[in-house]
Amino acid sequence: MSQRTVHSVGIVMNGVTGRMGLNQHLRRSIYAIMRQGGVKLSDSEAIMPRPLLVGRNPSKLEAISAEFDNLPWTTDLGKALADPAYPIYFDAQTTDRRAEAVRQAIAAGKHIYCEKPVCDSLPTALDLFRLAERAGVKHGVVQDKLWLPGLLKLKTLKDLGFFGRILSVRGEFGYWVFEGGAVSAQRPSWNYRKEVGGGIVLDMLCHWRYVLDNLFGAVRAVSCLGATHIPKRWNEAGAPYECTADDSAYATFELEGGVIAHFNSSWCVRVRRDDLLTLQVDGEKGSAVAGLRHCWIQPYGATPRPIWNPDIESPLNYFDGWQKVPEQDAFDNAFKRQWELFLRHVVKGDPFRWSLLEGAKGVQLAEAGMESWRKRAWVTVPEFTTVG
Repeated sequence: MSQRTVHSVGIVMNGVTGRMGLNQHLRRSIYAIMRQGGVKLSDSEAIMPRPLLVGRNPSKLEAISAEFDNLPWTTDLGKALADPAYPIYFDAQTTDRRAEAVRQAIAAGKHIYCEKPVCDSLPTALDLFRLAERAGVKHGVVQDKLWLPGLLKLKTLKDLGFFGRILSVRGEFGYWVFEGGAVSAQRPSWNYRKEVGGGIVLDMLCHWRYVLDNLFGAVRAVSCLGATHIPKRWNEAGAPYECTADDSAYATFELEGGVIAHFNSSWCVRVRRDDLLTLQVDGEKGSAVAGLRHCWIQPYGATPRPIWNPDIESPLNYFDGWQKVPEQDAFDNAFKRQWELFLRHVVKGDPFRWSLLEGAKGVQLAEAGMESWRKRAWVTVPEFTTVG
């Protein structure tokens, strides 16, 4: 019997005491990969991640370590980055802390994988990309929604020519985030404080950039209006605070090829739709509506012929004319799937195009959205001509 080769890869995981770092990246990605026996490359070869947990709160780190089979942890980032046993640095801190830590990791020769937004400034984002390129380290940014089952089904439909020429994309994202007073909040308080990198324009326009660019066409211009609908919330300690960041964004995008996309993003909306995120794609030959996991289609030949008459009950049930796309594949956690691709990139040199440059594009669109909001005007989103 041939011997199995296991590539053990150490990962400095900074920010695992936060919601995303703990749940999506440690629990549902890295630890899940460890429990499945690593990233399988072949019957005789696999990649096994070995995380080192980093954060600022020792009691939280100790509790998390105990939950995950006593993983090593430290509050000393410099010491962790100096350890050659951990060639990858991952960052899931708050946005305002990310750029400096990524710079330290690049200087230490670590491969970089980090959450988005990579920072809150396009010049800083491009500088991180240049630093990583000059250092010769591999780098990537989390762009998880590309691996959601619903969006993967949309991509399959597009690749098969189901839509014909795509006309428009409409996105609805969000839910009611409780203020933290009478009912505890489901999101951390920093999300609502601009001074530490909060705000839904910065957060969600980074997501919509890679979704639109990868599925429907490169973004060429944006018109955006932000709002802080709820001005006062309560933090994790139960203390009230004034919200300095936007909690809702209403944005229209002009895409390459003439496609128009509009996304409403809000933490102040009550959900009456199929999912917390829904995308409707309308094309000449057919339409589709996708949520996080499922997707429904209506081809041209099955499109009803409504007639406007508000004086009578509609004779049509507009949900009846849609067909659910069957489950033709098995879908894993979206964050985990991208982690596996990045680990293959580091160990085997497999292609990985979701780089720090792609992260910079997200920051670029968020900045353009905020400029549009300030000016009450459309803002052009130029292509990167050079980043050297």
